[in-house]
Amino acid sequence: MTETKKTFAIKGMHCASCVNVLERTFKKVEGVSDANVNLATEQATISFDTKKVDEKKLAKAVSGVGYEMVMDNSDTNHDHMKMEKKEELKKLRNKVALSLFLGGLIVWGSFPGLVATSPKFLQNFFLQFLLSLPVQFWAGLEFYKAAIPALRHRTANMDTLVALGTTVAFIYSAVVTFFPQVFGATKIEPMPYFDVSTIIIGLILLGRLLEARAKAGTSEAIKKLMGLSAKTARVVRNGKEIDIPMEEVLIGDIIRVRPGEKIPVDGVILEGESSVDESMITGESIPVAKVAKDFVIGATINKNGSFLYKATKVGSETMLAQIIKLVTDAQGSKAPIQRVADLISSYFVPIVIMLAIATFVVWYDLGTSNVLTFALLSTVSVLIIACPCAMGLATPTAIMVGTGKGAQNGILIKDAKSLEIAHKINTVVFDKTGTLTNGKPEVTDIIVAKDQRLKTKDLLQLAASLEKVSEHPLAQAIVTKAQSEKLSFEKVQGFKAIAGHGIEGTINKDKIFFGNIRLMEKEKIEIKNLLKDIENLENEGKTVMILAVNKKPQGLIAVLDTVKDSAKEGIANLLKMGIEVVMITGDNQTTANAIAKSLGITKVLAQVLPQDKEAEIKKIQKEGKIVAMVGDGINDAPALASSDVGIAMGSGTDVAIETSDITLINKDLGSVSFAINLSKKTMRTIKMNLFWAFGYNIVLIPVAMGILYPVFHVLLNPIFASAAMALSSISVVTNSLTLKRTNITKI
Repeated sequence: MTETKKTFAIKGMHCASCVNVLERTFKKVEGVSDANVNLATEQATISFDTKKVDEKKLAKAVSGVGYEMVMDNSDTNHDHMKMEKKEELKKLRNKVALSLFLGGLIVWGSFPGLVATSPKFLQNFFLQFLLSLPVQFWAGLEFYKAAIPALRHRTANMDTLVALGTTVAFIYSAVVTFFPQVFGATKIEPMPYFDVSTIIIGLILLGRLLEARAKAGTSEAIKKLMGLSAKTARVVRNGKEIDIPMEEVLIGDIIRVRPGEKIPVDGVILEGESSVDESMITGESIPVAKVAKDFVIGATINKNGSFLYKATKVGSETMLAQIIKLVTDAQGSKAPIQRVADLISSYFVPIVIMLAIATFVVWYDLGTSNVLTFALLSTVSVLIIACPCAMGLATPTAIMVGTGKGAQNGILIKDAKSLEIAHKINTVVFDKTGTLTNGKPEVTDIIVAKDQRLKTKDLLQLAASLEKVSEHPLAQAIVTKAQSEKLSFEKVQGFKAIAGHGIEGTINKDKIFFGNIRLMEKEKIEIKNLLKDIENLENEGKTVMILAVNKKPQGLIAVLDTVKDSAKEGIANLLKMGIEVVMITGDNQTTANAIAKSLGITKVLAQVLPQDKEAEIKKIQKEGKIVAMVGDGINDAPALASSDVGIAMGSGTDVAIETSDITLINKDLGSVSFAINLSKKTMRTIKMNLFWAFGYNIVLIPVAMGILYPVFHVLLNPIFASAAMALSSISVVTNSLTLKRTNITKI
């Protein structure tokens, strides 16, 4: 099976029922395993087997139900689509202007109260018919284009309701105009309703125009991110520095960056030094010092120095490109709460059509006077007022704004599901090394056992020779210390890393063990004479490693990993929110407690081996808690995956982004509470949107059916119905946009 996943732009979607029609259509195609259609982004993400189905077959299925799928996803086509969208909006503005102008003239010449002030020629039914023709069949053509194929495939959407409602009003009015004698025997005054059909079309198109403008604001985060990238790069080729377009930069190119310039792509500095403003990627306002061998990120700004660097990632592989893709995917994904709206809307349009028919029958059978007029107006009102646009926009617009706001603050949210779950988190588990601490420990103490004749430099040399092969953060601290002392490294044979314990190897035929107390206990090495020193150092929050030669303890080395500046405040914010905070570490209990105490953490899981972290997360989940695991995204991958929400500290690597649900590329632990607050406020917005969308239909459909008329003599005019329908969609999108101005940091 050759499964692939692709995203395509879809033209012609207007409501939640469009989403359902398209998803059902895609899933009926043989070879399609999953389909996710998003109304706010106007895109469909399809998982399909390329051996069974191709893009042309998918496009044909879509066109069969009245929509258009754009197969070309290239940057060139993206620019073309932007121009096309601009042209569509211009055309839509013209249609709105014409519809409302001609509709306004018809209203002036026919609406009770206004008709007395209008010139005689506007009161002529034949002129009203002529004025309504371009509105019904030019401005309203898009409703027919979508409704006719949908009906042919026995499906229905918002366009079906609009087309039915306006066509009924138009045909009735045309019959009244040309064949008034038909109504002679019914005692019905032959009055046309061209004002209803034209104004409804004008108002619905106006709603779409305002909605399109508002939706453009929800995707602002993507536009801002895309605008960050540099346009050209100064590369060194054949000994000369030349400026070339970004698209021509290759992996391995040597690039010169001068003061004040944007860094074109990701890479590693070869020579020179500077400070780099990474705020547009990480949210960190203080420029970061960069020297040779340091990693630089494309789109960040070089401040005051000049340097040469080697391009390691270009095009879609750069960190900025990955962030844009991640945010785009998140904005296009579907939150579980959206299933409620999707399920209801899948039944909604057919039910509305049945209610409209029932309304017509009841009024026609039970009405006492002008029954046909009442039946007709009520039916049209039901069809128009029930258009489920607001339902389809309620969730995706809020998700787009929420994930965009996160991205602008250095928080990458992988999908809508993660954003939804995050608001339920009541326990946050932090890994220690590299998460709560800076992950750059330094050697603080070297103590030789009292009964040994080794010098401190000998002890450091043996430990560093072993650790030179290791990749552990503590190893780097010891190697760096040895290098600063200008010590040489001995040759190591039979090196072996023992997870959660330490390392072993042979140097000059001597068997060396270097690790924690558990390693000494495992190898049955007696360390009684070092216990007092170990206890004192651990009480200071230092990590202690013991070195033994041929199973005889020679001494110990202590390292200290400093706590991150943002850790204390970040944890305090979580505690204020009533969230339980847990620290998990492979360190011994004493060292772990010392660090936890300094941060205000009361629950500590110490001496946990890397492979056991996942089991500890599951234990907490069994207590009925919703758990977020915060780790470095690499050695904590199993624990991140098993938690309800995995939060990785951004390290500039693909692994951090891939293994987590949320990535903190700003490396600020205060962002954990920010992400939870963002989820809470996004969910609050979604629930408010759904409340207004469903409430609007629940309240106004019975009013449109005429339930208030027998008692209060109130009948909803179809013109007001169309205005209310357009207003509901705009209000939902506008409510979602308020998230942009919400203070998420407030607890």
